[in-house]
Amino acid sequence: MNTFTEFHPSLESYFRSIILFGRNVASYKFAMAKSLLELDQHQTNTFISLEDVSIPFAHHVCEHLKISDKQATSSSSKFLDICRGYNAGSVSHEQLIDATKKLGFVNVLDAFHNVSNGTLPVSFFEVQKHGKTKGIVLTDDLYNVLQSVQSENFALEVEARWRLVETAWSLNIAPSLLNVKHDTVAEQFFIQETDRHKRINITSSRDALNGYQKGKCFYCFRDISIQSGDMNLADVDHFIPHTLGPGFEENLNGVWNLVLACQSCNRGENGKFARIPSLEYLERLHRRNEFFIESHHPLRETLLNQTGASTDTRIKYLQTMYNLSVSLSGGIRWKPTFELPASF
Repeated sequence: MNTFTEFHPSLESYFRSIILFGRNVASYKFAMAKSLLELDQHQTNTFISLEDVSIPFAHHVCEHLKISDKQATSSSSKFLDICRGYNAGSVSHEQLIDATKKLGFVNVLDAFHNVSNGTLPVSFFEVQKHGKTKGIVLTDDLYNVLQSVQSENFALEVEARWRLVETAWSLNIAPSLLNVKHDTVAEQFFIQETDRHKRINITSSRDALNGYQKGKCFYCFRDISIQSGDMNLADVDHFIPHTLGPGFEENLNGVWNLVLACQSCNRGENGKFARIPSLEYLERLHRRNEFFIESHHPLRETLLNQTGASTDTRIKYLQTMYNLSVSLSGGIRWKPTFELPASF
């Protein structure tokens, strides 16, 4: 975790560290993050009651219960039961919001800024009381994050992370047995339930990968977007080109080999296309993959399964794959003609 927040500290990095590296026993941190992103930016330094925060918070929890009934590691939850009742029509909206205000924020307000058993040096909200009314005050840190060029990507990143976590919980199997696969055509991560031969689509690969690259092109560090239809929409690139697949026993669609690249680097004039990146980008790929390793399942476990349990093993694996790709491609290397200062 320290690599992610200390190598290139920024408010965007801190916000992402909460979502990508925080430990979760329930999905409430994701609901809180999405609620913060939706609250009126002009309410910075203005008191917002828990009742007002409860409306988007409860909405997100209820919507995800429709996708996956497993939203916590505990066997029971009074709050989740009320949300299920709302979805079933037996609980009114007023009852839902009242229950959310009383039960939904018991732990998430205090734990939101905790990452790796420590508290971040920034705060995106502060808990306050006005008389008997409890609520939060949005800070300048949140306002500045919402004004950043990456703000449009955060909601998609939170959603992707949420889908990964709830899928792992819903399968109710050891994380080490999970194997997240990639559909190149649909650009979607999925899990295959071997006992049922059923494919579970999880999330867009763009949305899941973006946070671990800090919203930057893997090669040139330009800002990229994961918003569908955006002129700067990132491409999902195979670091080792998938056209070399017939020469590999390994799956080049593995998470370890997928990066996000701007359109210019991937397929523009002097773009990468099916060429092999220069050796220095292999080190960058290793660092990016280690961000996943420092996170939690299922992508973490998928990477460990694909590349090795120890750092030395993973480095050796990447070097072997790289050497093979160079030999198959005739030794031709590629690097972008323009590159901004490193972000990861």
